Amino acid sequence: MTPKSIQIAGQTIGHDARPYIIAEMSGNHNHSLDRALEIVDAAADSGADALKLQTYTADTMTLDCDGPGFVIEDEKSLWNGRQLHELYVEAHTPWDWHKPIMDRCASHGMHCFSTPFDATAVDFLEELDMPAYKIASFEMIDLPLIRRVAETGKPMIISTGMASVVEIGEALRTCREAGNEQVVILKCTSTYPATPENTNIATIPNMRETFGCLVGLSDHTMGVGVAVAATALGAVLVEKHFTLARADGGVDSAFSLEPAELALLREETERAWQSLGEITYGGTKAESASKQFRRSLYVAQDMAEGEAFTSASLRAVRPGYGLEPKYYDTLLGKRVNRAVAKGTPVDWDLIA
Repeated sequence: MTPKSIQIAGQTIGHDARPYIIAEMSGNHNHSLDRALEIVDAAADSGADALKLQTYTADTMTLDCDGPGFVIEDEKSLWNGRQLHELYVEAHTPWDWHKPIMDRCASHGMHCFSTPFDATAVDFLEELDMPAYKIASFEMIDLPLIRRVAETGKPMIISTGMASVVEIGEALRTCREAGNEQVVILKCTSTYPATPENTNIATIPNMRETFGCLVGLSDHTMGVGVAVAATALGAVLVEKHFTLARADGGVDSAFSLEPAELALLREETERAWQSLGEITYGGTKAESASKQFRRSLYVAQDMAEGEAFTSASLRAVRPGYGLEPKYYDTLLGKRVNRAVAKGTPVDWDLIA
């Protein structure tokens, strides 16, 4: 089943359109609106279709607390030892920045939308007339939040992360019960950064078949290889974190693309999409002229009328205008019905 395409602000997202590329700013603005606007400019120049924000405050995300669970204790984490509340204070995008960021995106003809993390964020973003909404993978089990976003009637992009088949089904049912069928779900690995080995993009076609909706990729791996491969598997949308330079630091900089890499992502995912085509055998119209380079059977030396083909006078060579080589054994010993010159393509009308 091929799910129906959707549209964000008039732009089609689906299998008949090139991959929709989202540059995720997250906290890479490093507390500077000027830098945030530079990121917008760089994303647009690199070919992104959209820039995505995150809309929350530290207090809507967690409690200002040092108790168990409120401090990250994972030596493999980029944020090991950080208090959650402190981390969200650092990473959040001030709400009064949203409008100037959206305006800068609009000046480039680039979409801008956001990930809300609670109902107050949805209410705020609705005042800004968001063209679409993203649900973060950790929030996809927050069905009240999903219902509130679905009720806006705007297209929704939902990262699945660690979600089970049942949990994804519950989220989609919540959207549909609210009357919203404009949903793309994203294969996503909830590690930062993620490794290609732990990404399992072979799941993408199964997600499309299981849930009957468009599927994309929220990619936390380095480089563009995983995203290109996902496109070949049918991903219609790719989201990558984006920064001006990883060396500048920032909460998500370590697994963010730089401008040249985002431009490469734009180019290579589009190439992958263009290459998909349709199931076909036997050569395309574009290949028709190349048939001459196949081997075929030719007269390899001058032959008199009535002379029999031998291994010396019958050869499979290029070009491909004679009979196919599969008839070689059949024709050995057969006699020609007229004199033929070396270089004549063999056809059945030569045979006595």
